[in-house]
Amino acid sequence: MTTIIKEADLIESVADALQFISYYHPMDYIRALGEAYRAEKSPAAKDAIAQILTNSKMCAEGHRPICQDTGIVTVFVKWGQDCRLESNKSLQQVVDEGVRRAYLHPENKLRASILADPAFTRRNTKDNTPSVMHVEMVPGSSVSIDVAAKGGGSENKSKFKMMNPSDNIVDWVLDMIPQMGAGWCPPGMLGIGIGGTAEKAVLLAKESLMGSIDMAQLKERGPRNDIEELRIELFDKVNALGIGAQGLGGLSTILDVKIMDFPTHAASKPVAMIPNCAATRHAHFTLDGSGPAYLEAPKLDEWPDVNWTPSSEAKRVQLDALTSEEVQSWKHGDRLLLNGKMLTGRDAAHKRIKDMLARGEQLPVEFRGRVIYYVGPVDPVGEEVVGPAGPTTATRMDKFTDMMLEEGLLAMVGKAERGPMAIEAIKKHKSAYLMAVGGSAYLVSRAIKGSKIVGFEDLGMEAIYEFEVQDMPVTVAVDSAGDSVHHLAPLVWREKIAREGLLEEA
Repeated sequence: MTTIIKEADLIESVADALQFISYYHPMDYIRALGEAYRAEKSPAAKDAIAQILTNSKMCAEGHRPICQDTGIVTVFVKWGQDCRLESNKSLQQVVDEGVRRAYLHPENKLRASILADPAFTRRNTKDNTPSVMHVEMVPGSSVSIDVAAKGGGSENKSKFKMMNPSDNIVDWVLDMIPQMGAGWCPPGMLGIGIGGTAEKAVLLAKESLMGSIDMAQLKERGPRNDIEELRIELFDKVNALGIGAQGLGGLSTILDVKIMDFPTHAASKPVAMIPNCAATRHAHFTLDGSGPAYLEAPKLDEWPDVNWTPSSEAKRVQLDALTSEEVQSWKHGDRLLLNGKMLTGRDAAHKRIKDMLARGEQLPVEFRGRVIYYVGPVDPVGEEVVGPAGPTTATRMDKFTDMMLEEGLLAMVGKAERGPMAIEAIKKHKSAYLMAVGGSAYLVSRAIKGSKIVGFEDLGMEAIYEFEVQDMPVTVAVDSAGDSVHHLAPLVWREKIAREGLLEEA
């Protein structure tokens, strides 16, 4: 007997799932992160995890996005062969209508980040469509769907290699992880795909991230096959690198490793690795023809009892009276609370500034004596001044750093590490780079008390805003001497882990 899947039911189910995962973390992630928080010995990493957990509960309560980057939608569909879609549209069109409705929801509008014509004009589609969809026909009379919303910061850190059959997968992973830096917002998950062809290995890695976190249970019962042994080995060895939450040094870089494999050619061993960030967002639902599928909300008392507050050691900084001398007094690792007015700007704004300076045109704002925040916020709803507004990956702005510091900029705020080019510019200009926690976008937005667009309004979320902030928490990641906490702290914690056996205690 044929099962009829109605167009409206599929649209509603996709839209509901995407709204759901925008503000509810999977509870397996929250439980694992809670355990990581309890075990963490690094004060900086523990503070970062506390911000992520606090932000997560705030989002669950307020139904607002966990991260300002609400992701590119990926959909895995297992379509039962006894099912028929009742629609005159393609499956892609129906799913994309669900995406459209989710991202334009008036009570929780999500950030549209998808650009058409990616190599050239890069025009925003305004509704986050199209999704990336993978369909498999399977026996049965139901439709099984996994939806995910993948942030660009973690997706950009994906790795792939066509290995020789004799090459060692563990060695390759341990070589790649430090190269990935902290732009993928650890602690998260690693998805690994092994075998098939090049594109199959990457697909396996992405699909593996749809699984639940179960590393603690796996270690407790012990591995039953080679893949499970590999998962445990990679989990232990990656965490022993000491990279830690947000790259600040610590015990928990990853919470799980998921692996899927597929038969491959005798001459090949394709391997792909994709990280999932602190804004882990995925959900599963099934349609059987009886109507839309709705996900059950978790109970708020399931979150760990963690309520982040600013460190007593944090220094309050008045941005409106900030001087170069004060910036030079900061040392890497210092915690600051920013107060006053700051500018924002990210990829598109920096590119336009560069083009305007090359043409000798006047910029819309004066950067001298100011601080810039790399962010693309979510639109506000209700009484909000601004929607979730967490930092974007700072390394994408590295090539513009010297130019901006020449314009008189005093400091920059973003997430993750800076590259050699940016660090050299920071040393040259006696500037500083400050790090906000990726995965705490709603928490950060509560520190923003005023917001207005002051330049490049046509760029939407990439416009230049002026934010007025109150006690916005940041850490000095690169000081005026060029010392980087992202370079130094993991080395310290790697040595401590090896010397003191900290992971065995955890």
